[in-house]
Amino acid sequence: MIARIRRYFEESYSELKKVTWPTREQVRHLTVLVFAISAVIGVFIAAWDAIFTEVLVAVTRAI
Repeated sequence: MIARIRRYFEESYSELKKVTWPTREQVRHLTVLVFAISAVIGVFIAAWDAIFTEVLVAVTRAI
C-alpha cells in the first residue's frame, strides 16, 4: 500500500516536470483577454436583458 502511494507521488512529480508553464507575460495577456471577453459578453447580455424587459413591460401594459 505504501509503495503504491509513493509510486503515485513519484509519477505525479515526473509528469509535473514535463509541463511547460506559461511565462508571466503570457499569463498577463491571457488574463486581460479573459477580462475583456467577459466584459463584452456582460454588455451583450445586459443589452438583451434591457430589450426583453422593455418588451415585456410593453406587453403587460397592453393587457
